[in-house]
Amino acid sequence: MESKRKLYRSRLMSSAATGMALVLLAAGSVHAQDAAAKASDKAAATAKASKKKTQDVNTLEEITVTGLRASIESSLQKKKDNTSMVEAITAEDIGKLPDTSIAESIARLPGLAAQRLDGRANVVSIRGLGPDFTTTLLNGREQVSASDNRSVELDQYPAELMSGVVVYKTPDAGLVGQGLGGTIDMQTVRPLSYGRRRVVVGLRGELNTLGKLNPDVSNKGYRANFTYIDQFADDTIGVAIGYSKMKEPTQENRWQAWGYPTAADGNLVLGGAKPYVKSNTLDRDGLIGVLEYKPDASLHTRLDLYYSKFKDHQRLRGIELPLAWSAAQLQPGYTVDNGLITNGTFDGVEAVMRNDVVHRDSSIFAAGWNVDYQVNDKWSVNADLSYSRLKKFESNIEIYAGTGRGGGVGATDNLGFTLNSNGVAQFDPTIDYADPTLFKLTDSQGWNNCGGRLANCQDGFINHPKIHDELYAIRLAANRQFEKGLFSSVDFGVYFSHREKSLLDQGDVLTLKDYPTDVQVPSQYMYDPVSLGFIGIPGMVSFDSYSFFQDGNYTRTRESLWNTGRLTNTWTVTEKVITPFVKANIDGTWGNTPVKGNIGVQAVHTDQSSLGNRVTTNDNGQTVVTPGTFGDKYWEILPSLNMSFEVSENHFIRVGLSRTLARARLDQENSGLGYSVHKSVNGESPWSGSGGNPNLRPYLADSADLAYEAYFGNGGAVSVAAYYKHLETWVTDLPILTDFSGLPTNGIDVNNVYQGFITVPVNTGGGNLWGAELATTLPGTLLSEKLDGFGNQFSLSYTNSKVKIDPVNTATMPGLSHWVLNDTLYYEKNGFQARVSGRYRTAFLAEVAALSLSRTLVEARSEFLVDAQIGYEFQSGPFDGLSILLQGKNLTNRPFITYLNNDIRQVRDYQEYGRNIMLGVTYDF
Repeated sequence: MESKRKLYRSRLMSSAATGMALVLLAAGSVHAQDAAAKASDKAAATAKASKKKTQDVNTLEEITVTGLRASIESSLQKKKDNTSMVEAITAEDIGKLPDTSIAESIARLPGLAAQRLDGRANVVSIRGLGPDFTTTLLNGREQVSASDNRSVELDQYPAELMSGVVVYKTPDAGLVGQGLGGTIDMQTVRPLSYGRRRVVVGLRGELNTLGKLNPDVSNKGYRANFTYIDQFADDTIGVAIGYSKMKEPTQENRWQAWGYPTAADGNLVLGGAKPYVKSNTLDRDGLIGVLEYKPDASLHTRLDLYYSKFKDHQRLRGIELPLAWSAAQLQPGYTVDNGLITNGTFDGVEAVMRNDVVHRDSSIFAAGWNVDYQVNDKWSVNADLSYSRLKKFESNIEIYAGTGRGGGVGATDNLGFTLNSNGVAQFDPTIDYADPTLFKLTDSQGWNNCGGRLANCQDGFINHPKIHDELYAIRLAANRQFEKGLFSSVDFGVYFSHREKSLLDQGDVLTLKDYPTDVQVPSQYMYDPVSLGFIGIPGMVSFDSYSFFQDGNYTRTRESLWNTGRLTNTWTVTEKVITPFVKANIDGTWGNTPVKGNIGVQAVHTDQSSLGNRVTTNDNGQTVVTPGTFGDKYWEILPSLNMSFEVSENHFIRVGLSRTLARARLDQENSGLGYSVHKSVNGESPWSGSGGNPNLRPYLADSADLAYEAYFGNGGAVSVAAYYKHLETWVTDLPILTDFSGLPTNGIDVNNVYQGFITVPVNTGGGNLWGAELATTLPGTLLSEKLDGFGNQFSLSYTNSKVKIDPVNTATMPGLSHWVLNDTLYYEKNGFQARVSGRYRTAFLAEVAALSLSRTLVEARSEFLVDAQIGYEFQSGPFDGLSILLQGKNLTNRPFITYLNNDIRQVRDYQEYGRNIMLGVTYDF
């Protein structure tokens, strides 16, 4: 493996050396652009003064492009000017990014695709690489995450508070936290650059069209935002404050199948189901603060603050229906369609009714202080200090009801079923699920005996994990300008970060205080029955289960007393990273061809450690826990090259070569281990187990990128890009030989044998990923002046991969859709604006919730989402500055569907979210 690693490293270094040689060959014709840069700065200052003067005299003839068209032009300019290959989105008018979160905004960029959670875009894949392979920054600083791994949940960042986003598809040596797929840099406003006072307030009401599925959660919500930007002390001090408040309603009809086992006749049949109606209220508060100070041309300092409080409150009511995986019997006379039983009847179905409550509370605080100092005409220095912290607590309360305590005790259903064209069962029940005298609070399936303490003791369950994530970082850098020679300037410095993330995995069995008596729900907690009409069941018992729980009607027993998985899945991972870097910037000509770019290298040193539990159970059934801290240290060298050639005016050819890394998932770096030990027989090892691997090395990729970009007119562009990534390694669970010395033997004579195999994540395999992208931005005026105001943004991307997890098997890459298409048709003129957007992605491997709040990967079906908005902005008169906006999300009511065993008929999840309609106003003072 090490020789293979060295071979690939040698290849990339050779590629980088080749790029350097090409640059050196052009040394004679490359000229520094300092004078041009200074002239540009002077021109910019003159333009700003002229603009201010124009505003002061209120010149009515001034024509200003604002809103969506201005945002498009600004985004294209950022893409054009950047020496790396990037995509960008800007909010030219503060508070006018049209989406709920920044995830929905960037999901329309070429090569990006979002996965939905509860109907909203939550995480993003870049070029077929999932969220765990992407680094997310805020104002250039790494961010912590609310997930139990690395992927940042972007729905925690309000679109209204962001001035823009830059997505780096190719890295440079000065870029912090390069991701294997890319790097997302969210940006807040810079008040001194903004250059004028601005006060914006907005308010929107929101409605979900599925209606009020649960009686205790509304299908209505609202969004409010406020932004204030100003400059003081002769434009040497700038201030920006922004606040966003959102109560977003989500309603959901959800079908979830347990699986599809093989029936006695060899055909597949539904093993069981957990359908329910779910209602959410997403309550999010976001706050930003920016303070800038620039007393003269030599000193510029800025303080950025961000805070977000995120509460997701859910009510779920449904019925678990054990079918083939239970004592229920499939009756003769069923229908088979190509090996799958699609219609039939199960006799003896003993249902478990659920009235569940979920509370997810998280808060993010991020702060950064940046100081730029111009020492002289040649030297400048920069220091950036940052801190990011997240706290998350989840309470997932399950409350059960049934017809009797324990399996085979209560009344059962003779339940007919038909799988419709969507794979969702329509049931024909023979008992009344809305009868509170029939369905009482109990453990109707005997799911738990509380470690042998009580039979049929699980009348409910509560998962309540805690996540804490904290990141400190400092970046020190210097820049040296050159008047002559090959390079226009060089940046060098060092970046240091210290991250510590912990997961406390907790779960308790809930047992009624009246155990073993089954309890009828008291009348003061009762609601009217909730309809499960989407699966053919007209009603079920519905009550205020949270109040019943809060009123002390259950005793709690820690599941970790007998389930060691809770202990092995509790961990703290610490990563200390030091990254020296150097980057040489190129800005000149090659012959008659203008050329820009950079070449550089990062040397990344990682010191990773994990505190976890090594857990076994002795002969007396007692859990034996041995805490331990384990880890590893390593260096990785990451060279990069970006070149942009302006082959003709506003036509560019870009080349990128780089080596990037993405660290393994944090739960994979967990040093927790569950093991067993038994008497050694015939010299065989008495040890076995499974867990995480704190010695995991990162994913590494050697990448090559090639692009052609053309810019024309006002806001027109076409780009074509191709990319190739060679993944040097993959992470897969495999057995490895381990030394168990020092761990308790539980009194068993192991015959001095302390070697054994455990199954843990290991670095193995590897392979290739490649793809291509086409993107166009076309203003209507390019076709005809009569189409002034119209425009279209279109992108199409293709990605494929062949990554091996071992010499035989190929990995399915999480988040990879072979085809991703985005299209937006817009019109904006004389204050009127309209937009319709479509997002399409083919099937992909999605990460979804599994048992005990763990995560699992399942195949998701292709989806096409349509959003639209229409609005009007008053540009004169008494309502000058007032905008009215009507928006619709998921207008085609597209469900999120996952399936099993590569068979789209075997639906695992079918989630229907409905449409969200928003109507609001924004006032710009």
